[in-house]
Amino acid sequence: MLNHIWLWMIILSLLIAAGSDIYHETATPEKERQTETQRNLNEDTKLGQVTSAAIEAVGRAVKIAIGLIGVMALWLGIMKVAEEAGMIHIIAKIVRPITKRLFPSIPSDHPSIGAMIMNIAANMLGLSNAATPLGLKAMEELDKINPKKGQASDDMITFLVINTSAITIVPATAIAIRASLGSGNPQMIVIPSIIAASMATIVGVTTVKLIQYFQKKNSKNSATAEHGGQNGIH
Repeated sequence: MLNHIWLWMIILSLLIAAGSDIYHETATPEKERQTETQRNLNEDTKLGQVTSAAIEAVGRAVKIAIGLIGVMALWLGIMKVAEEAGMIHIIAKIVRPITKRLFPSIPSDHPSIGAMIMNIAANMLGLSNAATPLGLKAMEELDKINPKKGQASDDMITFLVINTSAITIVPATAIAIRASLGSGNPQMIVIPSIIAASMATIVGVTTVKLIQYFQKKNSKNSATAEHGGQNGIH
C-alpha cells in the first residue's frame, strides 16, 4: 500500500511540475521569451527544481545512512555485550510486571524484551539515533513470533506507540539545537518535554489498549455467534 502511495506522489509531483512549466511557457509572451537570457532550467523551471530536490534528498539520505552505521554498530554491540553478561535478563526481570501487562503475548525471556528496553532507555536519554537500530531490532524479534507475517501484531503496535511518543528525560538533541541557535537557557525545555512526552505516551498506550480490547471482544462475540449458528443448523 505504501509503495502505491509513494509511486502516485512521485507521478503527481512530476505531472504538476510539468504542467506548471507548460502553462508558464504558453502564458509568457513571445517577446519576453526572446529577450530572456539563457536560463538555468534547474532553478527556473518547476520540473528542474523537483529534480534538483530529489537529487539533494538522495544525497542527504546516503549521508544519514553512513552516519548511522557507527551508531548502529555501537549500540547493537552494547546490547549484545549486555545480553551475554546477563544484564538484559536482570533488567527484564525488574520490569517484567510492566512488560507483562503491556505485551502479554511475549514470553518474559524473549530477546525482543531486551531490545525494547534498550530502545526506551536510549529515547529517555534523548539519543534518538541510537534508539533507531534498537527499535528496528525489537521489531525484527517481534516479527519472529508474529502469527500473521506482514501484518502488525498487537504487541508491535503497542511498542510503536511507546517508541513514537518516546518519554525523554534528557532531550539532548533539542537542547543542542537550541544552544547552537543562541538560546540563553537551552535546558529550559526539560520539564515541559517530560510532561508532554509522558502525556503522549499515556494517551497513546491507553487508546491502543482500548482499541485492542474492543477488537478482541468483538472477535469473541462474532466467533460465539457463528458457533451458535452452526449448532442451530446441526
